[in-house]
Amino acid sequence: MSTATAVTPLTTADAEVLVSAARRAAEAAGVAVSITVLDAGGHLLAFRRDDRAVLISGETSTRKAYTALQLNAPTADLVDAVKPDGPFHSLPTALDRPLLFIAGGIPVHRDGRLVGAVGVGGGAPEQDHAFAAEAMTTLG
Repeated sequence: MSTATAVTPLTTADAEVLVSAARRAAEAAGVAVSITVLDAGGHLLAFRRDDRAVLISGETSTRKAYTALQLNAPTADLVDAVKPDGPFHSLPTALDRPLLFIAGGIPVHRDGRLVGAVGVGGGAPEQDHAFAAEAMTTLG
């Protein structure tokens, strides 16, 4: 009989750590952003939009997190896959809940298992990815 080890899910406390770290990284760069953290089921754990962030950044941060979660990959790594000649070129419009293939979404793993995702929107795609990646370094 094999015993499966339970993986601790992403908690609201973890989500707040991710949001705070991404926010600090964005503030240090002088960029106003929105940050979304989703659990493994795609449910919202935490969200924050800076007062000066463009309104659409709330939607883009959430879709980036959702895309990273569903495909278990950083959105920065998926951009080429949805170009017209890419293998997933129809994926952005194929589902009821649209995916967003712009850098800034990163899946969160714990003990090798997918437990959630973080998405950042509001800066240039490379900046959003860097802020999300910086946040990932704070999770224990």
